[in-house]
Amino acid sequence: MPNKTNETKQKKLKVLICAGEAAPFVKTGGLADVCGTLPVALAAKKIDARVMIPLYGQIKDDYRREMKFLGFTYVPLAWRNEYCGVYEISKDGVVYYFLDNERYFKRGKIYGEPDDGERFAFFSKAVLEVLSIIKFSPDIIHANDWHTGLVPVFLDCFYRDFKYTKNTKTVFTIHNIEFQGQYDRYITGDLLGLDDNQASLVTYNKCANYMKGAIESANVVTTVSNTYAEEILNPFFGYGMQDILSARRYKVKGIINGISNKDNNPLTDKYLFKNYDINSLELKSLNKIALQKQFGLEENKDIPLIAMVGRLTHQKGIDLVIAGMERIVRTGAQIIVLGSGDANYENNFRIFESKYHNNVRAYIGFSQDLASKLYAGSDLFLMPSKFEPCGLSQMIAMRYGSVPIVRETGGLKDTVIPYNHETKEGVGFTFKTYNAEDMVYAVERAVGLYKDYKDDWSNVLHNAMSRDFDWSNVADEYIKLYKDLK
Repeated sequence: MPNKTNETKQKKLKVLICAGEAAPFVKTGGLADVCGTLPVALAAKKIDARVMIPLYGQIKDDYRREMKFLGFTYVPLAWRNEYCGVYEISKDGVVYYFLDNERYFKRGKIYGEPDDGERFAFFSKAVLEVLSIIKFSPDIIHANDWHTGLVPVFLDCFYRDFKYTKNTKTVFTIHNIEFQGQYDRYITGDLLGLDDNQASLVTYNKCANYMKGAIESANVVTTVSNTYAEEILNPFFGYGMQDILSARRYKVKGIINGISNKDNNPLTDKYLFKNYDINSLELKSLNKIALQKQFGLEENKDIPLIAMVGRLTHQKGIDLVIAGMERIVRTGAQIIVLGSGDANYENNFRIFESKYHNNVRAYIGFSQDLASKLYAGSDLFLMPSKFEPCGLSQMIAMRYGSVPIVRETGGLKDTVIPYNHETKEGVGFTFKTYNAEDMVYAVERAVGLYKDYKDDWSNVLHNAMSRDFDWSNVADEYIKLYKDLK
């Protein structure tokens, strides 16, 4: 008689998520948050979820001491054979694998090295090669962004008869289409080892394009919001990839990212001056007063406080903020900016702090402590992105009761419903066109509501905090997608 426990275990859906980064081990942006939290949500729903990332030199010794060495192999890249060691950590029901090659990954930077094309071609090939070491046969390999875009390509070209991948299906998620992994096309043979017929999978606009290869080879291509899935079909958002995506539209799907309610909880966040929740919002104002004091601003709960947290880059709409800052200050609001990025943007905010010292503060850099304090202490959260595939900050802001002001693009449009005075529905303030005039008008509407319509403000605040973006809900969509493929 078969063992029921073993039978149940065998029926578990097996998913391998591979990416260039995953929190908490290594993080440069939102990709790491997704690849650190989605697997945990999948595991909580009885999915055998595992993750593979490179073993970067930047991974802390505390994690390295937890790692178990599983073995090593040599990864073929055309005429090369490169060493790859495999290490393992189990955390929150998820098994994480770290692929080791110091020549490629013991570097000063995670990305941005001259040989990134070779580094991540190696990693993508290694993901498949080491399956024999970990003795894992995934039903689904879920690759993310260009760093792992070659995994579906290599699977189809070299590993379809491999014991561990004969029946494996692939999902490829585009987190940011601006970065595609484009290199000189000569590498298709010299590095990737593709013959003339296979090379067409990755060749696009006279380049070797890793993301294009993934779009061609993956069974399903997802993006991180429904709106972004539509936007990337047109030239403004597609960054040259719109034609191939339009041709493969039948396999493109949008699934909005989530956040962890556990990790983003104003009731338990250790960084806050005072913890609170939707039922104790009078305590939220104590965070605001303490934040104003910390930054040397006038301590007054009736003055609307606007926060910005994120990278200071063109994508984030910083040009609009710079163009509209004088009018924002004229509303009487205070604004605190936390972030780093383009040096010109950083200097502009330093100038604004000096020029409008009663209203503006800029912290150039990043601090998780300060980010939490800003989410909790601010009334409004400004995110006027030029494009935003998904965005996590607006979700976190709503969780903490900071009402978002966003441009209607990508995941911002999908998650921030504009407040309606008549129906009392909606969670924030939005504007459509990418210009400073429209952004400032949205800020003025938000500040006006805060100052003059207390009942409406209470409604929008409660609406925002009531939204549930937890990964548990998003995981159900991915599980359905995986099962439909299987």
